[in-house]
Amino acid sequence: MKALEIKNVSKIFPDKTKALENISFSIEQGEFCVIAGSNGSGKSVLMSLIAGLDEPTIGTIDLFGNSAGLVFQDADSQILGETPEEDVSFGAKNYGLKKVELKQCVESSLEQVRLLHKKNAYARSLSGGEKRRLAVAGILAINRSVIIFDEPFANLDWPGVKQVCIILKKLKEEKKTIIVLTHELEKILALADRFIVLDKGKIRFNGSPQDGLSQNLEQWSIKNPIAQYSSLKDLLWL
Repeated sequence: MKALEIKNVSKIFPDKTKALENISFSIEQGEFCVIAGSNGSGKSVLMSLIAGLDEPTIGTIDLFGNSAGLVFQDADSQILGETPEEDVSFGAKNYGLKKVELKQCVESSLEQVRLLHKKNAYARSLSGGEKRRLAVAGILAINRSVIIFDEPFANLDWPGVKQVCIILKKLKEEKKTIIVLTHELEKILALADRFIVLDKGKIRFNGSPQDGLSQNLEQWSIKNPIAQYSSLKDLLWL
């Protein structure tokens, strides 16, 4: 069953810049998809369209009744509460949960991302990895079935990267539909079911991660991680 279908999507800005040109692909329920591309490839524009933050100039995006949640590259921009508990409660309250249900929902979401023990901490004092996990907790609390990660490893140290990889692996095991936009393939590609390459607003590859690694990724300004690692299964920082 499809979770997302994009048909003939183009995005053209007022200055006539084509950010995306005739993009078409679909993602199945429970699929883990990695979308790679260099700066200016159109990744961020595509992310905004899928998340409903913008609309395509041409074409259609169908989530089949699903709802998408977005974990921004700048996790600080998603923090809306003084503490993790208040932050996760912010979105969950809009679902009309009663006090007891709200508390259970918030604590369950924080537990899933291993932050329950920090529910009363000052949210902005959390580490980079913890802030991204907090953003995931907020999405889980409002029951988003498609979760999009924009450059989830940006500016994180090794412990932070590992924390995020653990959460991504857990979400995959729970059959969540995951889309990760990144150029750091060595950290996460081993988890992927699908690998898509964007370059200059066009899809250059759409297939299995193993087949993708046999492509000349450098022609699209993407570093091939197999130059450093021996096989696909090694491309996961855990």
